[in-house]
Amino acid sequence: MTLTVPCLFGLESLVADEMKRLDVKNIRSENGRVHCDGSAADIARLNIGLRCGARVLMELGHFPASTFEELFQGVYSLPWENHIPRDGEFPVKGYSLNSALHSVPACQAIVKKAAAKRLGEKYGLTTLPETGSRYHIQFSIIKDVATLYLDTSGEGLYKRGYRAQGVAAPLRETLAAALVTLSRYRGKDPFCDPFCGSGTIPIEAALIARNRAPGLDRSFAAQKWRNLPSGIWMDAADEAVAREFHGSYDIWGGDIDPAAVALSRHNAELAGVGECIRFEEADAGKFHRDSEYGQVVTNPPYGERLLDRQQAESLYAAFGAACRQLPPKWRVVVLSSHTEFERCFGREADKKRKLYNGMIKCDAFLYGR
Repeated sequence: MTLTVPCLFGLESLVADEMKRLDVKNIRSENGRVHCDGSAADIARLNIGLRCGARVLMELGHFPASTFEELFQGVYSLPWENHIPRDGEFPVKGYSLNSALHSVPACQAIVKKAAAKRLGEKYGLTTLPETGSRYHIQFSIIKDVATLYLDTSGEGLYKRGYRAQGVAAPLRETLAAALVTLSRYRGKDPFCDPFCGSGTIPIEAALIARNRAPGLDRSFAAQKWRNLPSGIWMDAADEAVAREFHGSYDIWGGDIDPAAVALSRHNAELAGVGECIRFEEADAGKFHRDSEYGQVVTNPPYGERLLDRQQAESLYAAFGAACRQLPPKWRVVVLSSHTEFERCFGREADKKRKLYNGMIKCDAFLYGR
């Protein structure tokens, strides 16, 4: 089968690399999505093991759809009864880009109607109960070609299960993991986040250092599907646990807000990495380290409003001055949407990578070779 992993724009290559390490075949990338060939076992392995992907979709088919009739007939022709039982719940969502069928609500209604007609005929029902497990149908219509999927993940993969609550403007776990990966951190050097907020970046760094699969502590929609062998999930979990490392790590998170520090400690305990990270109340403008090597990965406040923007610029300047005092072999990765970040920070980035934090267009500014 074809499996598709949507991701934030800019993370396609990182997701493809992850999928290679999980040993799936025929990986190919396009904007916002990475595809592979896979088995039922790979559905479990990808859901449990992916750090940067948004979810795992199982492709059911694709076909031209420039009219509602073509969309209806294409959806109706797919073997929904092979996947959705007679009591299965099957909500529909999707999107359309550069296509004649541009009304997403209308397309949702057509997809639902066509799938319901096919299932009703196969099960001999005029009304489908939809009281059982959820089989979420997703569709994409791109340049008049429709592709239909079933969402195997349920909640997005960024929901690891360790952040029961958060602070304002939290960073998604998938993006935090991507920033850590971009810093090339593997657990050997000191790792620091001077704006740790709810602790997401240090926690993801600890999970990467320990090679702990991020999906081990949560459930997935496809675990309740009758057409998938139940044993694949335990096998994938056992395989992931067998690959874990156990050691001591120098991971530090700081924040000027004591409530954020306390929340970070709580979340790290929920993630099972509390003993790997040291959280402290600290001023990022006074950040300092003496060790020869290390990584700083952080997501400072963006300053979306005028007064906050001025405060953010002052904060960037103080933090930039502190970073310039670090030994020359440190690497620094900063995520910011501020268009004048480099000027405020006091140094042009060695590399930049365009990313999105939710709907906010950002850059990852990379310093150090």
